[in-house]
Amino acid sequence: MENILNVAMILTSIALVASIILQSKGAGLGGLSGADTGGVFTARRGIEKTLFRVTIVFSVLFFALAITSVILAAK
Repeated sequence: MENILNVAMILTSIALVASIILQSKGAGLGGLSGADTGGVFTARRGIEKTLFRVTIVFSVLFFALAITSVILAAK
């Protein structure tokens, strides 16, 4: 059971990192110099909105897997 949980956690973390990187590609390098890229309050449409929701799902799933892993390791 722990091996399956570890593999699921690795796959989820890779997917989470990929979705975060895909989101930041649209921002460009303007954020490094302090340029305003819209921040959190921009309107998300189309694929950007879908990617945002997928990132939230992956982060919740990763958190649940991490908590489950800690609970199983304590037993």
